[in-house]
Amino acid sequence: MVNNFVVRLFQACLAGAVLAWLVACSGGPTRHSVADLGPDPALLGIRSVWTSNLGVVDFPLEIKVKNNALVIASSDGSVASLDARTGAALWRLNVGGAIAAGVGSDGQYAAVVTRGNELVVLEAGRELWRTRLTAQVFTSPLVAGARVFVLGADRTLSAFDAQTGRKIWQNQRPGEALVLRQAGVLIPVQNTLVAGSSGRLLGLNPLTGAVLWDAAIATPRGTNDIERLVDLVAGVSRDADVVCVRAFQAAAGCVETVRGKVIWRHAASGSVGLHGDDKQVYGAESDGRVLAWRRADGEQVWEMDRLRNRQLSAPLLLGRSIVVGDDIGLVHLISRSDGSLLARLATDGSAIAATPAVADGTLVVVTRKGGVFGFLPE
Repeated sequence: MVNNFVVRLFQACLAGAVLAWLVACSGGPTRHSVADLGPDPALLGIRSVWTSNLGVVDFPLEIKVKNNALVIASSDGSVASLDARTGAALWRLNVGGAIAAGVGSDGQYAAVVTRGNELVVLEAGRELWRTRLTAQVFTSPLVAGARVFVLGADRTLSAFDAQTGRKIWQNQRPGEALVLRQAGVLIPVQNTLVAGSSGRLLGLNPLTGAVLWDAAIATPRGTNDIERLVDLVAGVSRDADVVCVRAFQAAAGCVETVRGKVIWRHAASGSVGLHGDDKQVYGAESDGRVLAWRRADGEQVWEMDRLRNRQLSAPLLLGRSIVVGDDIGLVHLISRSDGSLLARLATDGSAIAATPAVADGTLVVVTRKGGVFGFLPE
């Protein structure tokens, strides 16, 4: 008998292909329809300080930062920690299999999941343990509180002891038939583990896996499984106990995580996550528009369309700017106050593979070709 989850994953691949076809047929991003950006505005001083290369990245990479170090990975199984000030490797290891999800790290432990469904945990550049999972994983493991949390594509959430690999608990929720082959939401907020499941945001007890609250960001609609595909995507804007998230091509919203109260939610058409501060939340829509919403109530503050039809990464806040990468390796710095373009950086011509990150004051960007670039604001 064919495993039902394998069938769902096959359907998800089909859904991804159909969605890509729909984008192409509806006038979505193409290299022929992008606007000329003109010369670099150069209104911010920022310079390249180092470059490195790890290898091709074709999975949903998350750059993990702790103090002056960052941990990254490439598709061929390489995992490395780099010094953010120089780009020098602090350690590097190949886990012996192609990587499907990563990296999770708390500075002591690092965790990835291979395409063979193995969770691999490292400490100081050496393998500590590995265990086989029952489902595919697209979301970076979360390492926190001496535990490793894993969100499976079958919507199973599991917790493991970071030192020994012992499974502590497992929680599985029902969901729609299809899953999105993209990283989901899995973050700690105070003493609550916050995770995405379909279009819902869950608060769980990290010690037991018990669900504390359940908040709906988007509700599946439609007459077939593809139309009903709704998932929360990685990239969360957190301020104190409030987190703001995006449901793929459906909505954006903010939730107070003590009780799980939805503060606001509005229709939005993006496929990448959000970032923000205590006043505003920022996001890139699928057509390349960049939006700012008021954190308190979700009212739109401004919209910038100079980057239309460029496939943008999730945003990062850096000083007075918002940083997004595009599909030809350009990094755009945008004003947080009004959305105007401030500066532009070039990499290696391939798409930006992960949400940019800041480590020890250095802006770090990783491309699909595996280029790692460190830029220092002046």
